[in-house]
Amino acid sequence: MGCGSCGSGKDGAPGGCQSHGACASGSCNRMNVHDWLANLPFSDPESNCRIVEVSFNNGSRKDYFKNTTLHYYGRGEMIAVEGVNGFDVGMVNLTGELVRLQLKKNNIDEKSPDIKKVLRRATEQDLEKLKESKSKEAQMLIRSRAIARQLKLELKMAEVEIQADGRKATYFYIADDRVDFRELIKLYAGEFKVKVEMRQIGARQEAGKVGGIGSCGRELCCSTWLTDFKSVNTNAARYQNLSINQTKLSGQCGRLKCCLNYELDTYMDALQFFPNDADMLELAKGRAFLVKKDIFRNLMWYTMADSNKQYPLTLETVKNIKAQNRQGIRPEELETAEVITGKPKEVEPEYADLVGQISLKSLEKTTRKRREKERGQQQRQQGGGQRPQSPQQGAGQQKQGQPQQRQGQPQRRNDQPGQGTNPNANQPQQGGQPRNQNKPQQGGQPRSQNRPQGGGNKRPPSK
Repeated sequence: MGCGSCGSGKDGAPGGCQSHGACASGSCNRMNVHDWLANLPFSDPESNCRIVEVSFNNGSRKDYFKNTTLHYYGRGEMIAVEGVNGFDVGMVNLTGELVRLQLKKNNIDEKSPDIKKVLRRATEQDLEKLKESKSKEAQMLIRSRAIARQLKLELKMAEVEIQADGRKATYFYIADDRVDFRELIKLYAGEFKVKVEMRQIGARQEAGKVGGIGSCGRELCCSTWLTDFKSVNTNAARYQNLSINQTKLSGQCGRLKCCLNYELDTYMDALQFFPNDADMLELAKGRAFLVKKDIFRNLMWYTMADSNKQYPLTLETVKNIKAQNRQGIRPEELETAEVITGKPKEVEPEYADLVGQISLKSLEKTTRKRREKERGQQQRQQGGGQRPQSPQQGAGQQKQGQPQQRQGQPQRRNDQPGQGTNPNANQPQQGGQPRNQNKPQQGGQPRSQNRPQGGGNKRPPSK
């Protein structure tokens, strides 16, 4: 919703209206109406209604004022009207013949002398005074609650509304019983230096002033368009076959939702064709008990005492069975009706079989790299800080501290065939250097194992 007169600033966008200063503050987003008689011509312009409807405090309160000036005030304009010992500033909410209908609805005489007058179009000074008075309402509400708590009064202070000129303050409170607030008014008048007026409201009016979002996802009816509150009882839920769940049926005000009455008349008209004495049917195999009534399909659902299955029956079938029961006849079975739903049948989606189509080479490569890394860390710990062999020195070379062959398996020399086995095959290599196998041994004796002399980290001299 946006500005009531220009239609801009929709969806709560501030700054949409350039001609109405109240749009940016959200004052024209609540309690807005559409004047569907505004563009209709009148045969007698002098008979037009001279009373305008003015909203205050962001639309939470409305009042009627007589336009005795020669100016025409359209919807959305800020005007100054008569107040208590001063003036007040409000926004024009409705003009023309619709105001006459509202006066008739509220039993207000159009020619009554008690109706106050419109003073002028609001000036810049009036708007500044209104803004200054509204800025004090929050702190005044907190202080007024503390004073009421000190007096131990059983009431809840819901809202404080200050007049534009700051001479009067109206306190809206909620109380279950009658409250003697004479001492409270004296304390308020001495504390805030204003004239005090106390008004008692209900929980529904409080919810309308606070506002909020309902369970339907829309803004509360009491804060947008609903002005008169009718009593709601649990019979409205029973007629609509709703479960009596206090949590789901209650609104934000703690009372039953007002929307329970919206479709009640439709249900009452439809239930006139349903039999009233059909809560139980006598059958040959037992009794069938009524579960619910479906007024949209004209069906009545029954269930047996020994099972949980529900049987939908038409109204004619129920009336025939009830007529047979009066004659002492018990039918064998229930003639159930076929229930046709407009909802399309859900088709189960098909899933593709991807078993065996995923390659595990990447997983095997990652596992191999992790194992090589762990093996290298263990070798560095056993070698006492020696540097590991780089991969460029040969992939087939053995690392330090590991035997070349297992014990009991001879190593055959590939460079000199026919010379037998190597006696030093089972001894580990030192320093990570390859064994010089192409050099023949002298004197038939085994070649030295090139063990380092002195320090353990010192390499043997080259031959």
